[in-house]
Amino acid sequence: MLRQYELVDRVLEYDPDADEALLNRAYVFSMHAHGSQKRASGDPYFSHPIEVAGILTDLRLDDETIATAILHDTVEDTVATPQEIERLFGPSVARLVDGVTKLSKIEAQSDNERAAENLRKFLLAMSDDIRVLLVKLADRLHNMRTLHHIAKPEKRRRIARETLDIYAPLAERVGMYEFMREMQELAFEQLEPEAYQSITRRLAQLKGSGVDRIATIARGLKDVLARAGIDADVSGREKHPYSIWRKMEERHISFEQLSDVMAFRVVVATEEECYRALGVVHRRWPMVPGRFKDWISTPKRNGYRSLHTSVIHAENTRVEVQLRSRAMHAEAEFGLAAHWAYKEGRGRPDADHSWIRDLLEILDTAATPEELLEHTRMAMYADRIFAFTPKGELIQLPKGATPIDFAYAVHTDLGDEAVGAKINGRVVPLSHVIDNGDQVAILRSQGQAPQPAWLDVAITGKALAAIRRHLRHKERDEQLTLGRKLLDDIVRRLPASLADGATALALRRLK
Repeated sequence: MLRQYELVDRVLEYDPDADEALLNRAYVFSMHAHGSQKRASGDPYFSHPIEVAGILTDLRLDDETIATAILHDTVEDTVATPQEIERLFGPSVARLVDGVTKLSKIEAQSDNERAAENLRKFLLAMSDDIRVLLVKLADRLHNMRTLHHIAKPEKRRRIARETLDIYAPLAERVGMYEFMREMQELAFEQLEPEAYQSITRRLAQLKGSGVDRIATIARGLKDVLARAGIDADVSGREKHPYSIWRKMEERHISFEQLSDVMAFRVVVATEEECYRALGVVHRRWPMVPGRFKDWISTPKRNGYRSLHTSVIHAENTRVEVQLRSRAMHAEAEFGLAAHWAYKEGRGRPDADHSWIRDLLEILDTAATPEELLEHTRMAMYADRIFAFTPKGELIQLPKGATPIDFAYAVHTDLGDEAVGAKINGRVVPLSHVIDNGDQVAILRSQGQAPQPAWLDVAITGKALAAIRRHLRHKERDEQLTLGRKLLDDIVRRLPASLADGATALALRRLK
């Protein structure tokens, strides 16, 4: 566990203007507040928030975020109050702590309802300040690192499943790939222990074959690029067990049939050199068709930029090669956290994360906890394609999306009034699947309204939530109209007319 001076020194090293007194006060307050509480491992509970703060110093986050990490469990797990946090540490830290609080005391009827309510409040807090998410991800990562200390297998599996369904996709969506990979790995070990052991055992056998193939291929890549006049840092690794397992599941193949278990990263000085290096690699080794992706010209929704290709190396070995500039590499490692503004006035890096706005819209329209969890998972997990509006605006959608999904991604009103679409100038039905790079124009009519059949066509959480909301309102309006008609018919057959206010009185009495 980091000592008080070690933690403060870490922050001052990258941010000399940090509020040292704030960090010291938070450290002492948290230590006293948690007192003699213990974790499942037997360690003092206080060690957990300090380790979370330590993880965030690696991301070079500002003093308020580090203080929040130190204090994040005090309101939930000790006698400390939100008012006390605000009085001692200011409104900004108090607001962040409130956003990160685990909300485990919420009364709910089922695990799904509790998870959905936690997610709802968490996303609302996150939308106000993305640092809430960064602290929560670090909190979850440390909990996963110590998950093996929990005695009950079913509790470990529940936490692992929640991590895989919600927190790993959230980490991916803000580009924090190292967090995402470690969470997936730790959750995979709990949820599929036999598959995890099998894959790690086979990876160990590859390593123990006596030849360091990764180092050999990396040296070869570096030499080929150097001969072309490109100075590059080249590193290689085996793919992670979870990503290998997912590919085996998706392609229905065995480990032996999986050809690309090695990935190499080429980091050069500029964007221009990325494309030059790509040309050199493709001239030297045959490219695997369909495996090239240009995330530089069309970045991922989380801002990730890189060139990805797969080539056939010696002895028919497929290897994946990622090429990026040094600036891209910094963002790829730490995502949104790589350019968090420490001081006010430098702009918010989370301003462009439209997926957060999409999730919040789903929060407003989902009727049940199950619907909320289903739609948020869809919004966070899906592989993306790129389509364009007639004016050239880029719209990112999951694979398999239709014009209905496209229309709702542009604007809810456009989705509600969609009657058809033109893709690349050709009229198509709303059930048509959009391909990567398509130009999509939505045909609309003010007399149109969402149809029940659209639920079988739309795949994005945003579209499904909006369609279901409209259908619920329509059904309610129809029931109200029918109810009024039935009441009027009954009243007309009564022997005497109703007194003024009788209907209102009856409605109140009958609730």
